[in-house]
Amino acid sequence: MATGNDMKAHRGTYGGFITLLKWSVPIIAVIALLIVIAISN
Repeated sequence: MATGNDMKAHRGTYGGFITLLKWSVPIIAVIALLIVIAISN
């Protein structure tokens, strides 16, 4: 079991994951929209 001694590392990893998620989801949505537009033409 984790003892809680690694909370600082956990917060850093989680913060990086959330930042990556905030940037990647809109970018993927734009790419998907462009593909749908390209296919529909």
